[in-house]
Amino acid sequence: MARTREMIQTRVCIDDMLGPLDCQLDPGNRWNGWLSPSFTLDATRQLSAQTLQMADEFGYDCVDTIHVIDGRADSRDTVHIIDSGLTREVNEDGDREPTAVAVRIPWRSLDRGASATISDVTPDARKAARRSKATGRGAARAVVVHIRWQWLSEGSDTAANVVRPYEGLYSIGGWEWTWSFASWWCVCGEGMDWHETECLCGMNRDKNPKTPLAVATWAAGATLRRLAPEVTSALVDLTGPPYLVAVFAGDTEIDTADDTGPFDTETLGEADEILRKGMDDSGPGDVADDGWEHVPDEKSAQLYRISFPALRP
Repeated sequence: MARTREMIQTRVCIDDMLGPLDCQLDPGNRWNGWLSPSFTLDATRQLSAQTLQMADEFGYDCVDTIHVIDGRADSRDTVHIIDSGLTREVNEDGDREPTAVAVRIPWRSLDRGASATISDVTPDARKAARRSKATGRGAARAVVVHIRWQWLSEGSDTAANVVRPYEGLYSIGGWEWTWSFASWWCVCGEGMDWHETECLCGMNRDKNPKTPLAVATWAAGATLRRLAPEVTSALVDLTGPPYLVAVFAGDTEIDTADDTGPFDTETLGEADEILRKGMDDSGPGDVADDGWEHVPDEKSAQLYRISFPALRP
């Protein structure tokens, strides 16, 4: 029985060289564990820029490059030369020629199923490329080309291909490149695949704290929960250095007395110090931007409620 494809929205990368890039993929469609992503045109443009940057840095002879050629649906045919700056030997006499490809694009026929074609660069192709000009005012169109320069230098006739879109997405590098899931790192220190939006600690990816004070708020909550896992929020006085005034589980205030409640002086002091350091590292600014809610109070004009993310069941 054939396996049903399960397409998900996620992000992929190749170590720290390519990505992270938004994509769609079937997590079960793998080659030696590697993924087969499909990209929107915008993401393909990002990938193209990254591959070209790598080629400039490391050399075209060790990098595949992706190229996006733009045109119009009613444009005349155009020819484009994609050059690597490399040369290759063409005969036993040691004669060499530029390692390059010519891409001919029949813009007006693309919507009827025609495809761009890739060929060796000839004098006629270079002449046609010099005469080519983007024309037309029709709908925007794009052609994506994948070139494997190492194999092109060795004369392979499959080293370059046009990547045709399927349902608006471009499949690039599947069963060929070592794509893996991009990660996001929760404030708790746990690494999660990009599409796994909820960490085991309960933190949501999109709410993951990014500023020093927001990180300190989470850390103070984690410190309090070591002794009272039910903690949901706390009141903090900012009249001087930040210090905890009260701790809550829902609407119920938790006893913070050292001899009658769940907390000891050391734990409360540790939470205070975390908040102080977070405040110092944040510099001037409105604490409300980090989720601190001002609480009107007769005794203090600087009383704030800080809330902690719900624990995952």
